[in-house]
Amino acid sequence: MMADVRQGVKRLLALTLGAGLALSGTLAQAGPHILVDMNSGKVIEHEDAFQKWYPASLTKLMTAYVAFRQIEAGRASLSMPIVMSKLSAAQPASKMYLKAGDSMTLDDALKLLLVKSANDVAYAIAENLGGSVENYVGMMNAEAANLGMTSSHFINPNGMPGQGQYTTARDLAILTLTLRHRYPQYQGYFGIEGLKVGKKQIPNYNKLIGRFNGADGMKTGFICASGFNQVSTATRNGRQVLSVVLGSDSLVGRAELSASLLEKGLSINSDGGMPRIDRLAAYGAGREAVADISDDICPKKGKKKVRSEGHDDVSMKVKSPYLKPIGRPLVLSLVTITPAGKPAKSAAGDDVIANIPIPEPRPIN
Repeated sequence: MMADVRQGVKRLLALTLGAGLALSGTLAQAGPHILVDMNSGKVIEHEDAFQKWYPASLTKLMTAYVAFRQIEAGRASLSMPIVMSKLSAAQPASKMYLKAGDSMTLDDALKLLLVKSANDVAYAIAENLGGSVENYVGMMNAEAANLGMTSSHFINPNGMPGQGQYTTARDLAILTLTLRHRYPQYQGYFGIEGLKVGKKQIPNYNKLIGRFNGADGMKTGFICASGFNQVSTATRNGRQVLSVVLGSDSLVGRAELSASLLEKGLSINSDGGMPRIDRLAAYGAGREAVADISDDICPKKGKKKVRSEGHDDVSMKVKSPYLKPIGRPLVLSLVTITPAGKPAKSAAGDDVIANIPIPEPRPIN
């Protein structure tokens, strides 16, 4: 059934984009999605918003949120060292391939977490700020419960799949709203175009940054079971909107779908009559079962294709009218890795976050 729906969506999306009508009628989607006005908290559009889904690396939004909470409580600082352990260094890719004993500041660790989506760094943050990964994951679940993320549960800080790891488009929208309104001072982390680590240059997997008019965050994620997920935010002419897209079939596809949603949200004249996200009633038959679309995204039969954020869509071109080429070198944020045995030092200085302009926060009415 999911495969049939996906095929129908693909056909509809092709017709919609081809005719230049991405903002009219029902917006085509590959999976669950939600579009929210961040100023009012009202839901502009949603589909299967309560369907449980594997978050993949969108999990790292909660990993970052807990880190911000620790800083706020005075138990951590952006200049504190994050030291790699053997457990952290052993995590699967996507990763920085750091060695046990290597270190960086929390400031730089957050950049690697949110731009490179480094699984080894996610574990290092959890161990250093929580005492253990298990303790940190407990903090993640406690914060999710406090925020009213009623259909989310985490089993690790990096988003690798497993029983008990799930979320929904609605819950991710709540987390995104909270990150933006509670911690505007850290918004720069989510809009970094790329990183420079030694001689390496690492572009952001979020293809809206620098390409969509007004894009200013947030995070992407991929595993075969979830497809290509993306949480996006944009600000334009006083309007602030967020979108969550789950289960897209490609990196380019999720960017185009996200751009279409954001453009719709930024273009409407009113959000009157729409429910606030905290008042949106749960719906959807079978929503409690965690969807697994591995057979669609990474089929075992047929031509083998490498699917990952680092390898996907090498030959694909963006067709969305809302995504423009950057046309200049990426603005890179410097990250410093300190080898084992030497004190960590931030290249940006103590407690200095990514030097990205931060829009003025606007409270929910």
